[in-house]
Amino acid sequence: MERLIHTAVSGADLAQTALRITANNLANINTVGFKADMEQARAMQITGEGFRTRFQAQLMPVSTDLAAGAVMETGRDLDIAVSDNGFIAVQDTDGNEAYTRAGELQVAADGSLMVHGFRVQGGGGAIVLPEFGDIDISADGTINLLPVGGGVIEQDERIKLVSANNVVLVKGDDGLFRAEDGNPLEADPAVTVRSGALEGSNVNAVEQMVNTMNISRQFELNIQMMKAADELAVSGNKLISA
Repeated sequence: MERLIHTAVSGADLAQTALRITANNLANINTVGFKADMEQARAMQITGEGFRTRFQAQLMPVSTDLAAGAVMETGRDLDIAVSDNGFIAVQDTDGNEAYTRAGELQVAADGSLMVHGFRVQGGGGAIVLPEFGDIDISADGTINLLPVGGGVIEQDERIKLVSANNVVLVKGDDGLFRAEDGNPLEADPAVTVRSGALEGSNVNAVEQMVNTMNISRQFELNIQMMKAADELAVSGNKLISA
């Protein structure tokens, strides 16, 4: 009984975690630049006395699907879609560099260029724009400003764009990506942006709904295994006491 209940409980716990991850993916189906998370698990043998027949499901670190989402035309000057494997450098709440695919840029009251509440980084740190009349972002991330009242277009800053090629990125609780070793990445001139467009979420709604149903069935099976283990324990106690 003990072996069965251990396996069933760990399996149910894994199913609960997988359901939470899938629900979060579905909740972000319309979030710009969102990348779907994927649960991972392995069968781990339980060591101890007796035969090595006891196993439990062990949750592995959650991975992220970095596949590109669909690009949507918006016509808005501050919207940018990053090329494949590219990321926009931002400053997280701790002041460290992190990365995002979300390109829905905003200009704060103090001129700071923001995305989802995080300051966008340039070559020399966070980008702060002067007052301007119009704005255009070139393919290489250069910000071109037209002064108030007209005049000559000025190149103010260049958004720091990095590549995820040959780099392991880890997604944090804030939705931002960081290099696994914690070090900031170098700007990659090969990464480009497309102005007037946004990359949508890469979550496949149908696939996630099917996952939800499969996970629910797995959870029910583990509950049935727990009940069976309890019934076997009761039967065993009766035999011992007879």
